[in-house]
Amino acid sequence: MNSSTPIFGLTGGIGSGKSAAAKFFNELGIQYVDADQLAREVVEPDQPALQAIADHFGSALIDEQGQLRRAQLRQIIFADPAAKTWLEQLLHPLIRQLLEQRLALCPPPYGLLVSPLLFETGQDQLTQGVIVVDVSEQTQLTRTQQRDRNSAEQVRAIMQSQLPREQRLQQARWRLTNEGSLADLQSQIQALDKQLRQLINQQTL
Repeated sequence: MNSSTPIFGLTGGIGSGKSAAAKFFNELGIQYVDADQLAREVVEPDQPALQAIADHFGSALIDEQGQLRRAQLRQIIFADPAAKTWLEQLLHPLIRQLLEQRLALCPPPYGLLVSPLLFETGQDQLTQGVIVVDVSEQTQLTRTQQRDRNSAEQVRAIMQSQLPREQRLQQARWRLTNEGSLADLQSQIQALDKQLRQLINQQTL
């Protein structure tokens, strides 16, 4: 990785607004690498991981276009901890390798690693500090149900697979509260961006 460009982690629970926050940083000239996007890349039709998944779980998980049936796989791994562990052992090293390659390409003043499982997967080790987009668990539940049309039970299962809110906040260096409007979030990000640039300039990270 290119050590000359500091990398900060950007994380938060499902429905917290990580994607919106990343876009606001990007508007300020900050390049980011999205771990979720890389997780999709490693299971594209031409990737060996997709064949491994089909061999392990059955070819019914691949649709007529050769694409992974994500919703079906999600149901399997949330119902079966052993299946979840197997999938993580397959995908996490592949995602980590891609992450390191892409982060090394981030230009100054700094880059962002956007990941919902930043702490859970040890990806925070690739950063100089972590920013958390924080909302209440009720807000997570409401927003995710509205966005993904999932049941409350499904959303709670995803939330339980992620680090508890309090632990995430304890491990983070900076906090963005996203209970209000997008304009409010954008204002917080503009202020934090100035702070980060100052820390980098002063070499006081």
